[in-house]
Amino acid sequence: MNQPANTPETPWPVGQVNDQVKGWIERLGYLWVEGQLTQINYKPTWKLSYLTLRDVQQEKSVQLTCSSSMLHNLPTPLKDGDRVIVHGKPAFYAGRGSFSLWTTEIRHVGIGDLLARIEKLRAQLAAEGLFDPARKRPLPYLPQKIGLITGRGSAAERDVMAVARDRWPAVQFRVINTAVQGANTVPEVISALQELDADAQIDVIIIARGGGSVEDLLPFSEEALQRAVVAASTPVVSAIGHEPDSPVLDNVADLRAATPTDAAKRVVPSVAEERAVIAEARSRMAAALRGWVERERRGLDNIRSRPVLADPMTPIRAHREEVERMRTSMRRELRVLLDRENRHVESLRARVSALGPSATLARGYSIVQVLPKNGSDPEVVSSYEQSPPGAQLRIRVGDGSITAVSMASQAAD
Repeated sequence: MNQPANTPETPWPVGQVNDQVKGWIERLGYLWVEGQLTQINYKPTWKLSYLTLRDVQQEKSVQLTCSSSMLHNLPTPLKDGDRVIVHGKPAFYAGRGSFSLWTTEIRHVGIGDLLARIEKLRAQLAAEGLFDPARKRPLPYLPQKIGLITGRGSAAERDVMAVARDRWPAVQFRVINTAVQGANTVPEVISALQELDADAQIDVIIIARGGGSVEDLLPFSEEALQRAVVAASTPVVSAIGHEPDSPVLDNVADLRAATPTDAAKRVVPSVAEERAVIAEARSRMAAALRGWVERERRGLDNIRSRPVLADPMTPIRAHREEVERMRTSMRRELRVLLDRENRHVESLRARVSALGPSATLARGYSIVQVLPKNGSDPEVVSSYEQSPPGAQLRIRVGDGSITAVSMASQAAD
């Protein structure tokens, strides 16, 4: 049957809209749906019972409607927080415009199935590198303010804060209480994590919960929470359950603590221990300084005990005596050299005197010089032609000179 056009001039009445929606929904047929029960309105005397099935990773839910006899015949009674798989047909009630899932079968998800899913997720995230130690952020040495996500009034909250403040009294906390089991846990913890991560004063975030069953701790192995922890820029510490418990959060977090108390010890340093370390360091430094001073003092005493420092004039006197010896030796050598050279000069002088004209003249020889009439220097007569008759002569002898005039001159025979 053709439907009339839907326009502003020909709008559909509410009943027609509901009928259309009912037809669309009912064409889906029967479905298997998994989730977590959050509200169970059931009494054996009722014909119908109503439950709410919530998505374990998102804040979405669907209303379930089933016969009370079906719930009564279940092998294990249902309770809030149970993980279940339901088989039902989507139904839309046109009269009041409400949607629900008419349920014909409800099955509990077994522990074995849950553990298998956890291990499958663990393997998947490990393959993506989310467990890689290189990705994990280091914790601050001394956090000024710690973000704590935990259950309201829980022992985990008391333990973390008491131990942390006992170790370092000045530490501050910002606590956000959330559900720590059940269907609301994952969305509430993610919201608290994002809120604390956006706070610039928070240096590290602890997610803490006490021990519990596999079902109780299951939210801390949900994929959505792991992705949120990886996306956070603030270091995250997982402190879920006791030592044997191992939710996937332990692998993704930047630090895994065995218990909430252990988380406080791992995140906050002990002021007593730090003071002991400082005292020990000061003691070692003082001992090292005393040892250095003692070594330097012994070295100084060793230097001062040397003769040169005991009497600084000793090397000066030794060098002065050496200088005097060298001066005496030099003078002696100079005298010997001068005497030798003087004797040599005297010998040369004697030889020059013996070969000179004075010695020759002393033996009876003379030197005859002609005196030119023009007043020039006298010339030694070596030829008779230089002294013609009448030439004025000067004759040098050993003890003086004689002036004479040439009477005659002739050549030798």
